[in-house]
Amino acid sequence: MGSMKNIHREITPLSPEDSFLVFDRVKSEFDFPIHFHPEYELNFIGNGKGVKRVVGDSVEEIDELELVLVGPNLHHGWQNHNCSSKEIHEITLQFHENLLNEGILSRKIMKPIKDMLDRSIHGILFSKKTASETRNRISQLSRLDSMDYFLEFISILHDLANSRNQRLLSTYTVSRDSFENSDKIKVIYEYVQENYDKKLMLTDVSGLVNMSPVSFNRFMKKRTGKTFVDYVNDVRIGFAVIKLVESDSSVSEVAFNCGFNNIANFNRVFKKLKKTTPSQYKKEFSGIKRIL
Repeated sequence: MGSMKNIHREITPLSPEDSFLVFDRVKSEFDFPIHFHPEYELNFIGNGKGVKRVVGDSVEEIDELELVLVGPNLHHGWQNHNCSSKEIHEITLQFHENLLNEGILSRKIMKPIKDMLDRSIHGILFSKKTASETRNRISQLSRLDSMDYFLEFISILHDLANSRNQRLLSTYTVSRDSFENSDKIKVIYEYVQENYDKKLMLTDVSGLVNMSPVSFNRFMKKRTGKTFVDYVNDVRIGFAVIKLVESDSSVSEVAFNCGFNNIANFNRVFKKLKKTTPSQYKKEFSGIKRIL
């Protein structure tokens, strides 16, 4: 598996009330490090011949297109490697681990989906035929509204679960609870999600879980690999990315609405995490990103 210290813990901008996030864009390179998160991720890559895929202990060079389902907390990432294409099509769909609870998944009609989600702790590579057939449906999800997108989402999962020639990628698995099994983490996560746009004091947040600021920071570092300040910045930048590409708000408005009172600090943190400035990101982004 390698050292977890070199693997990025991604904080997705999904709140507990959201269903899933759809990210659809054409890009010239992969610039996000190997990472993990507690959400499921369905990832389509087109025009990607020569790209290197890392899922758990599986490292492979991919062909022209592929579709992969990655389970909770399994580290993964895609790198340019030998790919010469400057128009790589990437569609990413992330959804909560508990979006479909045990009550729903225990029904007979949902058994194929439940079995697929259970297998996804290894990472699942679907056939090229399935990837090709599913491409447009995943892309269209971001354009649907109301219950339509949720029903289509379930339909896609059902068809994927019943598709032929699936292949498990990683030989090792990660415990679903290994990173998020603390009630304290859940309290902090929900509090930050609801208050990321406000000033968050370490003393106030540590008090929520009855810990001293020093013990709390040590606890956060052990659980998330980040200090509390870095954790909050990750969450804020996640929301900032959405606001930059989904609204006409200026960079300074986005910074203020995401809890940054200093535009210079916002630019610095954004560039550190996204390897580009907020203005460049907003200008160069070509695609769709929606939380549904």
